Amino acid sequence: MSHIPGVRQAQKQKTRQAIMDAALGLLEEQSLSSLGLREVTRAVGVAPTAFYRHFPSVADLGVALVEEALGSLHPMIRTTVSPAEDSDERIARAVELIAGHVSAHPAHVRFIARERHGGVQPVRDAIREQLARFAREVKAELAKDPMSAGWSDADLLMLAGLYVDQMLVTGSLFLEALETQDDQGAQDAQEAQDAQEEARRRAADTATRQMRLISIGRRHWLD
Repeated sequence: MSHIPGVRQAQKQKTRQAIMDAALGLLEEQSLSSLGLREVTRAVGVAPTAFYRHFPSVADLGVALVEEALGSLHPMIRTTVSPAEDSDERIARAVELIAGHVSAHPAHVRFIARERHGGVQPVRDAIREQLARFAREVKAELAKDPMSAGWSDADLLMLAGLYVDQMLVTGSLFLEALETQDDQGAQDAQEAQDAQEEARRRAADTATRQMRLISIGRRHWLD
């Protein structure tokens, strides 16, 4: 019978993940502040009381979704500013990585974009803490670059914050491009695909130009 606790733990984790997945799906059309736990548990097919075995509140569920959405991105964020490549190569790689992430996880990106300034304070705080951590990690990478010689810690952190903010903007650009396909319901499949590809190209071009502008400012900051 020694295997029973492991089975129970696995089932508990499965139910917890099902609650998070259901909430994320429901949040496609509403904000977290309007989401009810009964709505979530109904979508999962469990009793409302089961919710509290996994999350003390809907706000705590939202914090868990923040961790799921952003927690795994730290290695990717650091690589986008790695000094191993020249500026244009770094920018191209950053844009490509962000586009791929948005394509793979649109619901998570949409959730963060909406709740970053949403009405649930613990969730706003969790997002802010994750973004501050991103900025510190980006700052550490920027400090390795010879171009950062002479920069103060405060200025490097400010620059890191600009890069993190721009990554969020880039994510939003690609999310809008992805949603272009959803707006083409009256057209045939090829027209919808062409429209999405054009929107994605425009998003990539805009994101690249914006990141280049930051890079230009960086090169002349100490002039």
